[in-house]
Amino acid sequence: MNEELKSLAFALQKYPERVELMPLDQLLQDSARQNGKRPAYVKLSVPDDIVKTLRGRPEKRDLVLLVRVAKDILEREDSLLVLPGDVR
Repeated sequence: MNEELKSLAFALQKYPERVELMPLDQLLQDSARQNGKRPAYVKLSVPDDIVKTLRGRPEKRDLVLLVRVAKDILEREDSLLVLPGDVR
């Protein structure tokens, strides 16, 4: 996961216009919670060019990630207060 995070940080810093973001709830076709017979799942409707890049040789694939931003972080987005854990 560390390599993927490093790649994402690089792309966001150097090429933000080439990073595509798609809210998952807008792509959702079907979903189910976990039960005793199967794991939880989501079924998404994504553009065909994304589906094409999920298969094949690893060196030819795009990096496609599922990223979650916690609600408490979203709530802090517009805050001007600096909390102790925010400064490094």
